[in-house]
Amino acid sequence: MSKEKIKIFLSYDVGLEIILLTALASFYFNLLPEKANEIMAATVGAIATLPVIISAIKSIVKRKINIDLLASVALAASIIQREWVSVLFINLMITSARIFSDYTESRSRRAIEHLMKLKPQKARVKRDEEIIELPIEKLVKGDIVLAELGEKIPVDGTIEKGEAEIDQSSLTGESLPVSKKAGEKVLSSTIVVSGSLEIRAEKIGEETAFEKVIELVESSQENKAPITTLGEKFSRWYIFITLAGATLIFVFTKDASLVLAALLVACADDVAVAVPLAFLTSIAHSAKHGVIVKGGNFIEALAQIKVIITDKTGTLTRGKLKVKKIFAFNGKTEEETIRAAGAVGLLSDHPTAQAVEHYLKENNIAVPEPNNIKEYSGKGATAEFQNKKVATGKMNFFTELGVKIPEEAKKAAEIENGKGFIVMFVAEENEFCGFITLSDEVRTGAKEALNELKKLGVEKIIMLTGDNKKIAERVAKEVGIEEYHADLLPEEKINYLKQILSKKYKTAMLGDGVNDAATLSLADIGIAMGAIGSDAAIEAADIALMRDDIKQVPELVKIGKTTMRIVKQDLLIWGVVNVIGLILVFGRVIGPEGAAAYNFLTDFLPLFNSLRLFR
Repeated sequence: MSKEKIKIFLSYDVGLEIILLTALASFYFNLLPEKANEIMAATVGAIATLPVIISAIKSIVKRKINIDLLASVALAASIIQREWVSVLFINLMITSARIFSDYTESRSRRAIEHLMKLKPQKARVKRDEEIIELPIEKLVKGDIVLAELGEKIPVDGTIEKGEAEIDQSSLTGESLPVSKKAGEKVLSSTIVVSGSLEIRAEKIGEETAFEKVIELVESSQENKAPITTLGEKFSRWYIFITLAGATLIFVFTKDASLVLAALLVACADDVAVAVPLAFLTSIAHSAKHGVIVKGGNFIEALAQIKVIITDKTGTLTRGKLKVKKIFAFNGKTEEETIRAAGAVGLLSDHPTAQAVEHYLKENNIAVPEPNNIKEYSGKGATAEFQNKKVATGKMNFFTELGVKIPEEAKKAAEIENGKGFIVMFVAEENEFCGFITLSDEVRTGAKEALNELKKLGVEKIIMLTGDNKKIAERVAKEVGIEEYHADLLPEEKINYLKQILSKKYKTAMLGDGVNDAATLSLADIGIAMGAIGSDAAIEAADIALMRDDIKQVPELVKIGKTTMRIVKQDLLIWGVVNVIGLILVFGRVIGPEGAAAYNFLTDFLPLFNSLRLFR
């Protein structure tokens, strides 16, 4: 049995519940003489009723009327009429609801508790050539932290030395480990499953991505869904209407027993627990799978999305260029062409150079280190490679260098460029070698994810990008987007989003959280992909996907729709149960005792319905 279950099991409410059940059993089975039963019921009823009345008085003083006021009136009326079974049943219902609420909320908090258990407590640090073990509170930025097989990484930082496979499931929900090497970032709470690392600490304590995730999940309960707030307002009106109705019934019928029975049916507070529980459960479920939702209001909004505006780079695409094809001319081979290109960009951080370098490593093509590298901003670069001058870049750069490009190559390059591919020309000793096409690859599953969103009721998906029209057209065609806008500046993206929002469509913005911070914060729902380790993404977005998986977006919408369906069912069940109960009361089918028993037996229906979200 978990600590939470033991705590609930040994609580005051459970003890009270047992006493109430014992008193009821004594009444029904005549375990004690009649007078003794009445004394026991009166005593137990008074003990159980007192906290309810105190809560009702506090709610009146604070002007935040709650269901305890209605329950207090029903209890007081039952005591005055000496309806001891009704007193016991009402208190049994209220106590059971509290126990049920505590238990279900403890289940919903397991995601947070699971994260807390993953929090590292100690770290091994290299200081003055000595390795010492410290509590994580004693770490400082710049420390060299050691992490070996099975150990949790205690900081956010950069790998100084070593290679390892890292389990990032504590943050991303993804079970497969990822490979990390020197120069790459690692995050606190992730686990080394093979290899060993020396890490320079850059973020410690509350600054780490792990701590921010915990903080967001804990604070997410403060942002109530509009339907929950509306329900609370309705609940206050419902209480006044019920009390006014009970007064009118008594004025016209002078039947105190009828009034009491009606009050006993109407004083259920099950829906007040069931609706918030549904949102809390959805938030906890999402957190467990590496999705941070900042409040129930965003769960509700997910169910209403009609328009999704998405960025291209890093969202629909991977955000990294990849070599697509090599075109060789003038007797050169594809390998010679790509080796020459690799030599020029070997020490460069330019995206095209990085893509070529990745291709060379992937295909085990060695490139000696070049000399005299020169970069020409926006044009290309040159270098000396194996005593030869090599160059890469755009067509106009080659014209400046005096490199003659065959007409056949120009036409082929124009066709590839028309398809939305980046074209990089290559020359050696002023002789044209060929060209390489590159592209930012569409994410696996992007098209399927967008199709799923359309099936879920999203009417329009629009892509906004700063890239040129040809590239935008290629990506839009690959993922099945009909409307897209290219060559946009950041402020133009914002203006376009404002136009959509002015039409009152419920709109979500899907971006990478860094370049799209302004649009993410402006939309009805900002969804940041790959927010792991990005403070900007976590701050700007309403929902942060901790891993780069666009397939999580339709799953999010499903969660929103399922939650809202459950909530509406809760409200419907509550309404139907109350109507049936009142019909039974006014039809004289049940009296106060029957009404109290009916209330107790039907009180849990909305709660059990909300619990279906735990599955």
